[in-house]
Amino acid sequence: MVREKSSVELITDFFYNFMDVPVTFFREKIVEPNQQKYPWYHQKYRRVPTVDQCYTDDRVCIFEADEQFRRDRLVDSEICDLLKQRYEDCAIYQGVVDRERCQPLLDAYETATGAWFSKYGDVGVNPNSRNALMKQKHRMVWERRHGPIGSKPRESGPYPYRWFEFDPNCNRGQRVPDSIKPTPTKNEK
Repeated sequence: MVREKSSVELITDFFYNFMDVPVTFFREKIVEPNQQKYPWYHQKYRRVPTVDQCYTDDRVCIFEADEQFRRDRLVDSEICDLLKQRYEDCAIYQGVVDRERCQPLLDAYETATGAWFSKYGDVGVNPNSRNALMKQKHRMVWERRHGPIGSKPRESGPYPYRWFEFDPNCNRGQRVPDSIKPTPTKNEK
């Protein structure tokens, strides 16, 4: 036996269908056919501004830059871990006999770990984007003065090695790097 609906049920069904049917139709016929289907792990997120693009009093921008820095650090750490695992798997599979087959993997791992350390290493207990920016700045100043890290230091350059010989009155309002003369060597005198 079929039970008839009460007037309250009929009114609620009418309003439900009045609101739901157009929305469902729009979603099923227009939105879903035009959506791009891809797995969640291939989703591209927009990059937030880095800390050097933020104002000093913009706490939200600095927080977003720190969160982006943490995500980048996790991704780079995972890349280093994967390269290490690939090299170890190759070394175990090849054994002692054919270690030179694994040499490209070892070179890629050493390059990646060097790049990871140059960006994230020695930034303190709680690393953030501002500490990494300062580390990058100090590294650029060091390389400008002494050449690339790991290479033989320059004999002469725009900066003297002994700061106690530096005369602070010699710049006379000029830019400091152009006005500092290297200390003459014994052969130049």
